[in-house]
Amino acid sequence: MGLKKFAGGVVKEGKRVRWPKRDVLIPSIIVVIVIAVVTGLLLYAEDLAGKQLIDILRDAFAK
Repeated sequence: MGLKKFAGGVVKEGKRVRWPKRDVLIPSIIVVIVIAVVTGLLLYAEDLAGKQLIDILRDAFAK
């Protein structure tokens, strides 16, 4: 399969997709952004907790 044929198939399939309306799309985007921010904050908190644990263990075994 050539690149040109593949690209043509992608465009053809893209035209067949039922894209969401704006009144559905905007709330969905907001939900995705909120979930991404909350997940990022949780990962940051876990990273800080892990760093503190490593520092505590390093201090405990350094003596």
